[in-house]
Amino acid sequence: MSGLEQLYQQIILDHAKRRVGDGLQEPATGGRSGESHQHNPICGDQIRLRVELDGSRIAKVSWEGNGCSISMASASVLTELAEGVEQDELLELIDVFRELMRSRGSIEADEEVLGDGAAFAGVAKFPARVKCAMLAWVAAENALLAAA
Repeated sequence: MSGLEQLYQQIILDHAKRRVGDGLQEPATGGRSGESHQHNPICGDQIRLRVELDGSRIAKVSWEGNGCSISMASASVLTELAEGVEQDELLELIDVFRELMRSRGSIEADEEVLGDGAAFAGVAKFPARVKCAMLAWVAAENALLAAA
């Protein structure tokens, strides 16, 4: 395993333990929010994710779920990247992450864009694990649509 692969593996393990955003929060009264529940029937991973908006900006992301380290770390990374960005920016990030996951390892992750999300580049080589990594991102996309 290369040094970069080891670093990426450590980032995933750290996020799986820290779980940034874990603990579904009630939305602020009068604010716009959307929620989505996603389930991966293949492995049993599941997440319920809520996005709160302040105008077009992501004010807060919170979630609850259970599953493998990949799915929980991915939700944590998504939370860190999403909070404070514009709704359109988050949708673009989701598209970039989706493209990375669909690449089967043929494209390099752009750390400037994805931050710690680049650590999931190796996951793209394992189709059975891609759904685990995508679970929170699909939930966020659906939550944004529900908030519209």
